[in-house]
Amino acid sequence: MVRRKINNAAADDAEPLLKKGATRKRFSNAGDLDHDAKRQRPELKERTDYSRWRMRDDHGRHTWHYLEDDEQAKEWPQTYADKYYLGLPLDLPQLPKPKEPLDAVRNGLEFFMKLQLPSGHWGCEYGGPMFLLPCVVLAWYVTKTPIPWYYATEIKNYLFARAHPEDGGWGLHIEGETSVFGTVLNYTVLRLVGVDADHPKMVKARATLHQLGGATHAPHWAKWWLAVLGVANWDIVNPVPPELWLLPDCVPFAPWRWWIHIRQVFLPMSYLWSRRWQAEETDVLRSLRKELFVEDWDKINWAAHRNTIHPRDNYHPKTWLLNLINWFLVNVWKPIFRTQALADKAETWAMRLIEMENENTDHADLATVSGPMNLVCLYARDGPDSYAVRRHRERSHEFLWVKNEGLLANGTNGVQCWDTAFAIQAVMDAGLTEDSRYRAMLLKALEFLDEQQIRENVKDQGKCYRQTRKGGWAFSNKDQGYVVSDCVSEALKAVIILQKTPGFPTLIDDQRIFDAIDTLLTYQNPSGSCSSYEPPRAGPWMEMLNAAEVFGRIMVEYEYPECTTAVVTALSLFHKHWPRYRGKEIERFIVRAVAWIKTAQRPHGGWYGSWGICFTYATMFALESLSSTGETYANSFHAKRGCEFLLSKQRADGGWSEHYKACETGEYVEHPTGSQVVMTAWALIGLMKANYPDKEPIKRGIRLLMKRQQPNGEWLQEAIEGVFNKSCMISYPNYKFIFPMKALGMFARRYPDERVA
Repeated sequence: MVRRKINNAAADDAEPLLKKGATRKRFSNAGDLDHDAKRQRPELKERTDYSRWRMRDDHGRHTWHYLEDDEQAKEWPQTYADKYYLGLPLDLPQLPKPKEPLDAVRNGLEFFMKLQLPSGHWGCEYGGPMFLLPCVVLAWYVTKTPIPWYYATEIKNYLFARAHPEDGGWGLHIEGETSVFGTVLNYTVLRLVGVDADHPKMVKARATLHQLGGATHAPHWAKWWLAVLGVANWDIVNPVPPELWLLPDCVPFAPWRWWIHIRQVFLPMSYLWSRRWQAEETDVLRSLRKELFVEDWDKINWAAHRNTIHPRDNYHPKTWLLNLINWFLVNVWKPIFRTQALADKAETWAMRLIEMENENTDHADLATVSGPMNLVCLYARDGPDSYAVRRHRERSHEFLWVKNEGLLANGTNGVQCWDTAFAIQAVMDAGLTEDSRYRAMLLKALEFLDEQQIRENVKDQGKCYRQTRKGGWAFSNKDQGYVVSDCVSEALKAVIILQKTPGFPTLIDDQRIFDAIDTLLTYQNPSGSCSSYEPPRAGPWMEMLNAAEVFGRIMVEYEYPECTTAVVTALSLFHKHWPRYRGKEIERFIVRAVAWIKTAQRPHGGWYGSWGICFTYATMFALESLSSTGETYANSFHAKRGCEFLLSKQRADGGWSEHYKACETGEYVEHPTGSQVVMTAWALIGLMKANYPDKEPIKRGIRLLMKRQQPNGEWLQEAIEGVFNKSCMISYPNYKFIFPMKALGMFARRYPDERVA
């Protein structure tokens, strides 16, 4: 009889950890077995059998599983979604060629509905940044978490596929130029999963790294990871004292004022920096000391290289103020004033903040950088057997994704709520919510949003500096639990749209909708704008303390046209149906928000986007804001300028094409590959929201969207779509379905008799 075996993504336990076990505190891991002795390094193969991969959707939690047993593979067949993610043939029939835009929407939905997952949402990769996978793999290695051969094989394949075709290195993100940051971390990952140093691709990457100056020229985050590995000495890492977390809240630069992602990253960084904790030495780590550095490792003056960084990585150079503070911390604070008692107190409080993060997210944590770092902190304190370490190991697999190129790490544990909300709205914009063909799909999506609404604020909200969240939705799922102003808004709009459509049930009652409104109303800034996770707690001057180097606009929250628009449109829709609930407050909110939108318009007429590329994305949202208060091309100076900006960028083929460099430089940059369907859709949506009167340029863009659609209804992946912190790009693969369908549907309703040949 064939033995059944499932290779689960969970590292140590086949079943989830349901209750806490005994926690054994330990401050040294010296007694553990050597990593290489404890288990053999993964056996690398050329590739895995992609027909054996399955993605499990457990109420919006994604984990990938490799089925080595034939019988199990038969019992758990691949879905269309599995095959699509993996780039396997779907063997779908050709659909009738669209004669008009609404036909193209129907064809798109025919394909897209096959990708809906059992719990009702749409999943996809959320990759792009090339420092995410190293965070997971390095954390696994130093905590002695087994890495299965099929993971190791596809990690190798992904990194080989994403190496720069000319120099063999890796950049900050998949479309970026080679950097020390990307190269040193991903080279290290490949060595840790079993790739030999003399492999031709490794030789090429190593030569490029050395040409860039070697690991001493890496930015702060990379140096921190190398110190944790023991590949570098802690003296090369600029100070990250956990005493910062002991500062009174009134201090202008206290960490609670930082942007949520930077404070959650620097929290575990400070804990391990203070303890100077390092992984147990292995042969691979000893070899990396020779491979990553140009200099003789034993002779490196580590402290002298704290501020050494290659210009290509130095997007945001450290300011004179930060350099002065670092000098003081190294030369005065640490040797003279920093007592062991104070260090212990700071470490204890930093760890308590990490524990609260775990309690509030069930160890999923905010994102793919801080989560693995927290795992290492808990391992350093408690050893391998504590509940927290074991649960972190389980949940870390939810950050991973498998595609045709291999295995990567997502920016968070998914985009579940975000993409599902937009998908519902796209169907609405086409006027198809009452079409029986799509009722089951939409009902499942509504049920998903019902399940994923967050019903309570976090425990110890004030103590852990969290924003009100009751009634909101997260970007991914409720386990992660961080609500964002635009995520709450887009999900709320989707819920209201469906629940006000005849034939759909009221799953989310009025009080729960009121809870979402109450949370949204906490997001308005003094200027009238909205930010992302929370209102700003300090000003842009805090960028003078930006130690990340590779990112801009990372220290505090900023004001975003995209987020502001999402909130404005959600409040407007709500106010239409519930005019008496906090009506005056909502009206004032909208007036102030739209007034701010006007002030954020650039001289050329566009708006700068911080979450999508770039002016095209934000201008779409800004024009929607203006239209929500009746301002259109015909009666608004600002709307007219926005339309003229978009039209000035339309290409000869009718499309739009903006390059990610626009995010870095603040100036519109054409993409060298030509028009992109996603950006074309954004521009068209903006023009139609503003009631631009001439249909011909809009029609040309619609024609391009229809021409790019494949016979089976899909659109193919083009250039990367998203961005964060100005310099790092991130993928939103579902956008190529959602926004073209939205634009096509809007056109069909606006010009119902128009045929586009």
